[in-house]
Amino acid sequence: RNTGDWNTGYRNTGDWNTGDRNTGDWNTGDRNTGDWNTGDWNTGFFNTITPDDVLIFNKPCSRQEWDNADKPNFLYFSVTEWIYESEMTDEEKVKYPTFFTTGGYLKKYNYKEAFQKAYNSASKTEQDKLKMLPNFDADVFFEISGIKVN
Repeated sequence: RNTGDWNTGYRNTGDWNTGDRNTGDWNTGDRNTGDWNTGDWNTGFFNTITPDDVLIFNKPCSRQEWDNADKPNFLYFSVTEWIYESEMTDEEKVKYPTFFTTGGYLKKYNYKEAFQKAYNSASKTEQDKLKMLPNFDADVFFEISGIKVN
């Protein structure tokens, strides 16, 4: 699940990353955004420490509080979905004629569409977990996801 070149680890985007879930280039460590970080959870460049706080809904929060938060499962969504031939509309079959060979097609959603689909599919309990996240801010969440939460 790496995108880019010369990555070691899993779910890296960029080049020359060692570790997991890095975005950027030349990171060693995990979950870095930016370049040349050797610590974990860094945003920026040339960092060697692992910060104690993170920004959650644009406000500081301890990493421990965030790590212990009960996060709703719908936050882990995909921007693609395999649509089987039996579920395809006639219009989709015309648009994606390779379904004859593949048995379907890979439907792509934009980020906010995928977020909304995941939220709509979640149970009320899972949706309510969102509001219990540290620093929850409905306006910030709407800006990111396009979802209005009461």
